[in-house]
Amino acid sequence: MTAMMLSRPLIELRSVIACVVLMAGPAAAQESAGGQSLDQAANDPTASLMSVQIQNIYAGAYHNLDDESANTVLLRAALPFELGGLKNIARGTLPIITDSPSGKSGVGDLVLFDLIVFDRSWGRWGLGPVMLFPTASNDALGAEKWAIGPAIGFVAQSRKLLWGLFNQNLFSFAGNGDRDDVDVSILQPIVNYSLPNKWSVGTSEMNITYDWQRNDWTALPLGVKLSKLQRFGKLPVQFSGSYEYNFQDDYVSPEWAVNFTVKFLFPVGRS
Repeated sequence: MTAMMLSRPLIELRSVIACVVLMAGPAAAQESAGGQSLDQAANDPTASLMSVQIQNIYAGAYHNLDDESANTVLLRAALPFELGGLKNIARGTLPIITDSPSGKSGVGDLVLFDLIVFDRSWGRWGLGPVMLFPTASNDALGAEKWAIGPAIGFVAQSRKLLWGLFNQNLFSFAGNGDRDDVDVSILQPIVNYSLPNKWSVGTSEMNITYDWQRNDWTALPLGVKLSKLQRFGKLPVQFSGSYEYNFQDDYVSPEWAVNFTVKFLFPVGRS
């Protein structure tokens, strides 16, 4: 039964990845996305850049838990498209938990969002809906809630510097009534500086989280990321590694984490 529950979301995600790869094939040889350097666009959540990402996150210690660690593989696909003359970026993220303090492993909850993007002289801004789906293969690995809310963000760019702020909000509207509601706001600061030879350095994917049920910040991470863009034939791939420390120690949450990411890029020549 667990294997069947695990296979369904994986099959769906593989279908999305296959569509992205097939649609993007001829464009993969291009060096930029809409005038923005490809290594900079790879770090920009508002860039119209098809991508498939595999990210491994290892949490080596937990606040308020002794001798616990965890490991999660995030599968993420992003697909830009136009609808009604508006630029959109659809992105899906599916966590695969391989180790957790609960002792359970399997699929976590799927998150999908659609960002409508507007170009400006200084960069871009965007807004749209984000939704949480209760796809977890075990109740210990997910919230057992349906949740939806707005996402909004902006990114300003210069030749080497990229900076901005991204915000996602999720508020549960259905699901298991015995579980806590999901009412959270997540802030993600974005700072990235391009270095020679396709290297870049910046902030990690810090998810600074405010829980409206607890009326408190439940995650206050600070982290740094180092990235390198490399080509394999016509296919550009970004490799990155990061470290984060969570300064909020009042709740059960990862104390520190390291991650390694491989992101396959398929630029479409515009953003």
